[in-house]
Amino acid sequence: MAGGKKKEVKKETGLGLSFKKEENFGEWYSEVCVNGEMIEYYDISGCYILRPWAMSIWEIMQVFFDAEIKKMKIKNCYFPLFVSSSVLEKEKDHIEGFAPEVAWVTKSGKSDLEIPIAIRPTSETVMYPYFSKWIRGHRDLPLKLNQWCNVVRWEFSNPTPFIRSREFLWQEGHTAFATKQEADEEVLQILELYRRIYEEFLAIPIIKGKKSEMEKFAGGLYTTSVEAFIPNTGRGVQGATSHCLGQNFAKMFEINFENEKGEKGMAWQNSWAYSTRTIGVMVMVHGDDKGLVLPPKVSSVQVIVVPVPFKDANTQGIFDACAATVDTLCEAGIRAEADYRDNYSPGWKYSHWEMKGVPLRIEIGPKDLANNQVRAVRRDNAAKVDISCDNLVEKVKDMLDDIQKSMFDAAKQKRDACIQVAKTWDEFKEALSQRKMILAPWCDEEEVEKDVKDRTRGEMGAAKSLCSPFDQPELPEGVRNLMACILDRSVLHALLLESRQKSGPTGAGVTRLSGLGAIFLLNFQIV
Repeated sequence: MAGGKKKEVKKETGLGLSFKKEENFGEWYSEVCVNGEMIEYYDISGCYILRPWAMSIWEIMQVFFDAEIKKMKIKNCYFPLFVSSSVLEKEKDHIEGFAPEVAWVTKSGKSDLEIPIAIRPTSETVMYPYFSKWIRGHRDLPLKLNQWCNVVRWEFSNPTPFIRSREFLWQEGHTAFATKQEADEEVLQILELYRRIYEEFLAIPIIKGKKSEMEKFAGGLYTTSVEAFIPNTGRGVQGATSHCLGQNFAKMFEINFENEKGEKGMAWQNSWAYSTRTIGVMVMVHGDDKGLVLPPKVSSVQVIVVPVPFKDANTQGIFDACAATVDTLCEAGIRAEADYRDNYSPGWKYSHWEMKGVPLRIEIGPKDLANNQVRAVRRDNAAKVDISCDNLVEKVKDMLDDIQKSMFDAAKQKRDACIQVAKTWDEFKEALSQRKMILAPWCDEEEVEKDVKDRTRGEMGAAKSLCSPFDQPELPEGVRNLMACILDRSVLHALLLESRQKSGPTGAGVTRLSGLGAIFLLNFQIV
């Protein structure tokens, strides 16, 4: 590397973004995804190539989630991609919810298929005929399966990398229980894992809650979700969902069992999923005008080491110090690499790795070599510090932990600044015009929800409910019921609302609602 013919060093960067996050968010996002080497556009609209930089993030989350569900005795499996029309259409409400997005195989070569075959948009109808076959008695329950796979939903409007694509990767869990209590407990256990993915790994604050009847999973009993928010656009993103399907699918697919007393019963079922959408939300929340900003826990390279050999410096000695630094960090479990490319200047490399969002850059030059130190530069705030090689591992670990925490804290501060409580219709409209996340008491009436959506429809979309948060604001002292009137449409609500506190199945306090505190947001057209 030090010897041989000297190569031409590229001094121009050519790495800057053409669009700024605050000025043109959509173009900025697309540019960051491509220039940060997360995706490449494909020749079929709405389909994207996931490059290794993105796949490594997915794999890190997959390793965590897979280990956690295995602790819950959930087993992995794989079902075919194709589903017959007769099976897909068996559950009427379910297929109506997905019908516009279902892709169909109609030909084999040049011949028309006698019966068209659907490509799975989700796998309830793919898997449940076999649940019926495998479940006969109470000893066959619970049946708890998960598969890591791809699904196809033929989106036609506004395809967006990671967020809205025609094919995406996800995990989908499908479970069956003898009792509703078991199903209810698992719904919240899985939802907590999704919270951990967003908050502990992706450093994104979320809100956990229950979907309205209008927004719940088609054919299910109820839906819980984790909801993220993009302050730059004022729009919410459904991060992941955990559904209790009740006994509706069990009825359709005859998933019955005989209990200990010889009595016949129907299984209670759940389904739950998170997808590569998580990566898109991370890019939107943390990225800046220099490119990606990756949380250390999910970055495939946590530390990039860059040699800075000035003229007449001991180049080989600097390269050796870089190699030793990488080895030391890797042995300590830190994901580190060095950039030895000699046809790029150090400044070009700085910009390159900033674009890719690597959390920490270490620079080693002649001065650092002489002083037995390295210079560390944070991606999140550009802070620089010199670190002695004698306590390198300890300091780098501390810095990575602090970056992870700082990124979450900064994102939460921005998110919280966008939450506004609205108690009247005028307050609601004003908050909506400011692109706020609105917390408002409401009646959980479908007609009211439709009315709100209709009355707020505009250029940016329409307000929609995201969820009734489990973490509820306190009512005024001495007030149990909150009354609101919608007769003159001056406020948002219509009924006496009452909230009652219960303890969740995992022991955590969970507020059960009869309607108080749905979050209304501009529709991001993501469900």
